[in-house]
Amino acid sequence: MKTWLGLVGWLAVTFLAAAIGAQFMPGAWYAGLTKPSWNPPNWIFGPVWTALYVMMAVSAWMIWKSTGATGVRHALTLFLVQLALNAAWSWLFFGLERPDLALMDIVVLWLAIGATIWAFWGIDRRAGMLLLPYLAWVSFATCLNFAIWKLNRG
Repeated sequence: MKTWLGLVGWLAVTFLAAAIGAQFMPGAWYAGLTKPSWNPPNWIFGPVWTALYVMMAVSAWMIWKSTGATGVRHALTLFLVQLALNAAWSWLFFGLERPDLALMDIVVLWLAIGATIWAFWGIDRRAGMLLLPYLAWVSFATCLNFAIWKLNRG
């Protein structure tokens, strides 16, 4: 029972970050920005992020269950750091309307995800692998953030 409550807890923590980010949604400002031709349609972001958040939570739960493993606390701290950076991105990009600050955040987020994958991999390779699609999506999002910033600066 404790194990399943742990999964619910990690889902709650992860989706709390998603809920914080969701407070800052695209609006008229975003609609008015010039975007690259390869910008995905807005409807794709919800399903992709939902799947990624579930995989992130399951990954953290798998590490949390490895209580006897070395480095669990460090690995989960990295997870929480990247989760905070993830939530901050929406506030910076949509809330403050600052693609430049969001770009700095997402680069640090990318590094934090990489560090989290590295730490998770050493404890449970499957947990690290669950974060690889997240890293791939954030890599794409970083390129998109950069392109939007470049197309709209000044």
